[in-house]
Amino acid sequence: MLPITASITSTALLEGLYDAANHEIWREFDCRFRPVLVSFGRRLGLHAQDAADLAQETLLQFVRDYRAGKYDRSRGRLGAWLMGIARHRLQDARRAKLARREVRGESAIVTISDDSDLEAAWDAECRQAILEEALRELAESSRVTRQTWAAFRLHVVEQIPVEEVARRLGTTIKAVYLAKHRYLRRLREAVEVMNERYGLA
Repeated sequence: MLPITASITSTALLEGLYDAANHEIWREFDCRFRPVLVSFGRRLGLHAQDAADLAQETLLQFVRDYRAGKYDRSRGRLGAWLMGIARHRLQDARRAKLARREVRGESAIVTISDDSDLEAAWDAECRQAILEEALRELAESSRVTRQTWAAFRLHVVEQIPVEEVARRLGTTIKAVYLAKHRYLRRLREAVEVMNERYGLA
């Protein structure tokens, strides 16, 4: 069974968000996108607290906009809309710091990249979140020994050469290839399903 943060499609999520009292859906939305927003901010050069603030402000703005009926799905993916909110929050924070004449350094606000760079950074964080969620689901739903799973993760995910994986785990090259064969297709299927849930499909 998929964990809650991967079990609801983005369509169902958006429909559920119209109900302000549906705490499960709002928790699902927060669990799905807050880590992506934090990582997005970190990728753009923010320190940890600034990235956490960016995520919080973006989610709060999303709630206000969504309840005001400002989101039109026909004009773009949910992820693109969230990224746009985050970009505006970054610009606001940068302007505020410049107005206060703060010195760049301890909590520097990055220079905003162009749209293609921002979209690439956002998609990269979403894909990383999807991969980790798919790996967790696969590990939890499979009857797999610790060594077989380690072989799969080291060789397929971390892309360590098969000979090195076999040496590290004290197993055979054949066993590493068998682990790859056993789980790679299932991982790809799980990722494909989750792409829609994060608005990448």
